[in-house]
Amino acid sequence: MAMRDNLFIDTGGFYLLMVEKAPQHDKATTALFNQTKRGRIVTSDYVISETATLLVARGYKLQQKKFLNMVRTSEALAIERIGAELFDKTIEFALKHFDQEYSFTDCTSFLLMRKLKIRRVMTTDRHFAEQGFVVEPSVA
Repeated sequence: MAMRDNLFIDTGGFYLLMVEKAPQHDKATTALFNQTKRGRIVTSDYVISETATLLVARGYKLQQKKFLNMVRTSEALAIERIGAELFDKTIEFALKHFDQEYSFTDCTSFLLMRKLKIRRVMTTDRHFAEQGFVVEPSVA
């Protein structure tokens, strides 16, 4: 099923949403609010793992707790599991694009977004635009 009006949220997007002093926090929050009227919000289990790790690594332990509670209770957030098949395809993709310095989690996201036909992403990572995705809001 095509998810044309849906928005994928990457680690950078969640970081903007969870850290109030992040440069584009207000813009990201507004974009997320508008998205709830437009379509679903989608992410992956790998992005959730990466976000939880990033928040702690940057000293935002309380934001990590808030993030994990939000993930656990949100009815608006669809969490896609990477699974064995997509994991194997990601290894091939990552090896093929080794020179691009993509993170493994980003590679999973690229393939998942293509599989689900999601074109828009909330992120701070320029690699998504390089892969042809539309970054919203324009924060990358």
